[in-house]
Amino acid sequence: MAFVYLALAIIAEVIATSALKASDGFTRLWPSVTVVVGYGLAFYLLALVLRSVPVGIAYAFWAGLGIVLITLVGQVVYGERPDPPALLGLAMIVGGVVVIQVFSSVSAH
Repeated sequence: MAFVYLALAIIAEVIATSALKASDGFTRLWPSVTVVVGYGLAFYLLALVLRSVPVGIAYAFWAGLGIVLITLVGQVVYGERPDPPALLGLAMIVGGVVVIQVFSSVSAH
């Protein structure tokens, strides 16, 4: 169940981060409300995850997958285009998460 909570926490964080850009410096009401609610939910769910998953592992997934997903949102919603070095870096982040999940004995499988 911990990884379900982690997936939901990552989704909530990506939604909140997307809304952060849309809030235009907290000058737009509904995107600003979405930021506060999204981050609140994300951190609550992450706290539940940390009951059974080591903090370093949980944070590696949280940060790594969050970065990749928010980059995709940036491309689709905001027309942002990462250059080749950015794409290489993203691939390395994904690779790191895969290595932790597949090969680490610390990861809760």
